Amino acid sequence: MTELSKLGKQILGGANAIDLYTQQEFDEALVLAKAEIMQVAIETTKQAIMIERAACADIAEEMEKKSFDAVGNPMVKEFKSYIAEAIRNRIPSQRQ
Repeated sequence: MTELSKLGKQILGGANAIDLYTQQEFDEALVLAKAEIMQVAIETTKQAIMIERAACADIAEEMEKKSFDAVGNPMVKEFKSYIAEAIRNRIPSQRQ
């Protein structure tokens, strides 16, 4: 696509009614916009996975605690869920 002449830009963009861009400027802006959209999508997906992992860990922790309470051991003073922590820490680098 050819660029507009100075006169063409003046006629089409008179009184600053619209901003005109070259095809190259448009293509560069489009590449940046796509990259930003992908970055947001990736971060959002990571957050959704961490939220789901936390919810699964909470379920596992509750089930493990109920199982522990059913058996019961008066010598144990504190309950620690190893299953839930294993789920939460499956990929430690993602837990920031």
